[in-house]
Order: sequence, then structure tokens, then C-alpha cells
Amino acid sequence: MYEAFDFERIARAFDLRSTADTFTRSSVGGYARSMIDPAHDLEAVRGATDRLLGATAAWGDATLGEPSRLPGWSRGHVLAHLSRNADALVNVLRGRPMYASSETRDADIERDAPRPLEAHVADLRESAAAFLTAAAGSTDWARTVTLRNGVTDQARRIPFRRLVEVELHHVDLGIGYELEDLPEEFVSRENDFLAERFAGHPRVAATTATTGDGRSWTTGGGAEGTPVAVRGTATDILGWLCGRRDGSGLTVEGGSLPALPPL
Repeated sequence: MYEAFDFERIARAFDLRSTADTFTRSSVGGYARSMIDPAHDLEAVRGATDRLLGATAAWGDATLGEPSRLPGWSRGHVLAHLSRNADALVNVLRGRPMYASSETRDADIERDAPRPLEAHVADLRESAAAFLTAAAGSTDWARTVTLRNGVTDQARRIPFRRLVEVELHHVDLGIGYELEDLPEEFVSRENDFLAERFAGHPRVAATTATTGDGRSWTTGGGAEGTPVAVRGTATDILGWLCGRRDGSGLTVEGGSLPALPPL
């Protein structure tokens, strides 16, 4: 359950450090490097945003004040964060600081959270469109950009970062869109990124997570102990890796399911 996790742990799904390109399982059972396609990811962002906006159509203003699945945040907080994140990523693409400061970021979310639904929807639609326009105008996707907390990455990863924000926070709203509703490609790619994040971590034993159809992700390895084998659906693996499920849906052999620390 979400309530068992603190917000910092959940937030690790978004604060992705710069890593290698994503990996896709090949037909012979290995992993082959695949280039990230910003144009493809931008179309995925557009679709995810449309799904989110469509989901809000049946809401009333009272829905915004109800708790989301994120500790301490209402649904209004989640929507406000998504709008301000779109603005922040435009800043990144244009070579400006992502946020003026952490305090400003938090204050903007608190300021916008109580707004009526109409204002939230208009803001989300307009900020999302501004992000798509700014990203579509980018040409040097190989350049290095700086994000929050000094994290650096290549510009071509920005569209996928936005996709992670929209898809996982849609789930966080607790309105019927679940991890199982996420596109299969997204689940696999986010598992790639999160497994890479914890690779070699000194507090995580070597762990291989495998699905019934043969996909697998290897992570950890910096902590002592025998290797741990985790089996389950790609969705349950994602839930564990991104801090949104406690791993009870996974089968674990060789030890206990590693408690993944915030990074």
C-alpha cells in the first residue's frame, strides 16, 4: 500500500540520474542497446496527457481536495505538480534552471493545489502543450542538460522523463487508473531505468527480477549477501522498484526482497 512509503521513496521514480540508453530484451534472451527516440516519446506524452485530461472530465471540485495516494498530497497537489513540472522541463530545454529553488517549487504547488477544477484542467492542458511545443522545437538532442538537484542528462531523455511524470502520477491520483493500465512498453522501459538506478548500490544485494515471459532486470550488487531472485509480473516489479507496492505480489528466492533506499 502507498501509505507504507514516504514521499521521498516514491519520488525516486522521477529523479532519474543520467544512465546509459534504455535496454530492450532481444529475441535471444540478452539485452540490446536501443536509442531513445524523442519524437516517439513525445507522441507517448501526448497520449498519456490526453488520457489524464479525459479522466478529469467527470470530476467535481470536491474531488480535488480528496487525498491522493502520495503522502500529504491531495489530488489538487498532484495536478498542480504536473503543470509546474511541464513548465520546469521547458526551462530545462531552454537552458534555464529547472526551478528557481526547491522552496519556490514547493510553494508553487501549495499555491495552485486548492484551485477549482476548471483552472487545474486549463493549466494542465496549456502547460502540457507548451512543453510539447518546446520539445518539438529542440534540435540538439545530444546536448547535456541540468535538472533538479544537479542531476544531468541528455536532452533526448527529457520526453521520457515527462512521460514518467504523467503516467505514474495518473496512477497516484487513485481514480481507477492503475499500474496494470500502463502501456507495456512504458512498464518495461521504466523498469530498465529504475533497475539501472540501483545497480551497484551499496545497500542493495544483487537482485534479478524475472517475468513469466522471460523478461528480466538485474539491479543492486553493492551489498554483501547471496543473490536474490525475484519473480512476478512486469507491473508488480515496477510497483516494487518505484515504491508504489510493497512487493507482496512477488515471489522471492535466495533471501528477502531488498528494501530499496531513496536516492
